[in-house]
Amino acid sequence: MTTDYRGVRKASGFMHLLKEAIQGKELDYTSVSIRKAVMMLAIPMMLEMMMESVFALVDLYFVGHLEESSLAIQTVGLTESVLTVIYSVAMGISMAATAIVARRIGEKDNEAAARSAAQVIIIGLLINLLLSVLGIIYAREILMAMGATSEAAEYGKTFTQIMMGSSVIIMLLFLINGVFRGAGNATIAMKSLWIANICNIVLCPLLINGLGPIPALGLTGAAVATTTGRGIGVLYQLYHLLKGSGKIRLLMRHFKPDFSIIRSMIKIATPGTFQFVIASCSWIILARLVAVTGGEDGSAGYQTALRLMMFFMLPAWGLSGAASTLVGQNLGANAPERATQSVMKTVKYNIIFMLLVSLIFFSMGEWLVGFFSEVESVRSIASKAMYIMASGFVFYGIGMVMVNAFNGAGDTWTPTWINFFAFWTFQVPVAYLLAVYFEMGPTGVFVAIPIAETGVTIASYILFRKGKWKQKQV
Repeated sequence: MTTDYRGVRKASGFMHLLKEAIQGKELDYTSVSIRKAVMMLAIPMMLEMMMESVFALVDLYFVGHLEESSLAIQTVGLTESVLTVIYSVAMGISMAATAIVARRIGEKDNEAAARSAAQVIIIGLLINLLLSVLGIIYAREILMAMGATSEAAEYGKTFTQIMMGSSVIIMLLFLINGVFRGAGNATIAMKSLWIANICNIVLCPLLINGLGPIPALGLTGAAVATTTGRGIGVLYQLYHLLKGSGKIRLLMRHFKPDFSIIRSMIKIATPGTFQFVIASCSWIILARLVAVTGGEDGSAGYQTALRLMMFFMLPAWGLSGAASTLVGQNLGANAPERATQSVMKTVKYNIIFMLLVSLIFFSMGEWLVGFFSEVESVRSIASKAMYIMASGFVFYGIGMVMVNAFNGAGDTWTPTWINFFAFWTFQVPVAYLLAVYFEMGPTGVFVAIPIAETGVTIASYILFRKGKWKQKQV
């Protein structure tokens, strides 16, 4: 009876914590229990990242049932692969925003945190203007460079133009959520993605297939739906930033250029951006290698598996993001040992989550793939990719937390160098060697992925234990 009572009490306590996390109760994360701090940040961050991954899955599901499904899936997948470069820039700047805002919040300087938030929005808008223009002009050429056939490139050109042209919305969505996470307002970040996704889920079938007076736009409809949903999410973010829902409220005076903050932001964001660009470019090369060695069905199968993997990886990244906020705020409060304890607690939770994800992939992989494609050859390649990549999921989970801990401290160079050696000097050459020289095709690419990610994890953990990140000033 005592055991049963304790179990009920623990379950009740968790449900209460879950409710508080979703509602967005404000806390001082430098003083509450570490377990509560991690959970209060991790729950909304996981739900936020889950919603980000839903964007790609919703598009993949509806376009996968179009008449020319292989071409459509390939276009969505290759465009998403290119967009990862924009995601990388956004994540690099967002990471800098999280680190600086978290440090100022830990120092109890909300005014400086607001100024930092305004500067990051200015930087993001200026950088993204060039990327959007290039994406609109060279959409067809981008798809061809990624390994798409001439037919596929022509078919998907408009989709890519809309997605690349609207990348400013993607940029703002990432950047503003980075500000909210740094301030400990993870719930607002979560809700912005939920709102954006609900709009996308409603609009996708309407605009792709048409209904009544609404014309069927096919693949183009998916791009319009996704862009509209994300745009509404950004409006929600701006409303809360300007209203001051939480510890940060933006006023016009905060948008006056502050070059000391901008320099600090660029100093952190530059290696941070390279960090994600290195990883993203590696994924782009792998996608092209699969397209070249596996054809349209191989590419479609890989992209299907990748979208499913990211659906589960992004929540794990969200959970690990709790380490970034807690490291930043605790270093700002001059509590480095508490920062270390927060990271190790987050590692424990992410291991548990990734073990569950591995179980899902190994037991339900074929069923999940079948839900998104009816083509047998696509399903076969996707299933194989899922099983191979899932073998390294636990290592992925640990590595994510370590990387976020470095980034939260503002030490963005360490994970950048780790990514460079793991992905460009190891993963890509090994994938090419296996896929082309040993004639393993797409399977060789799949095998190279968990091997490289395991190397990232081992290197990150060793450097984290050395503790140099604790001395980083931002």
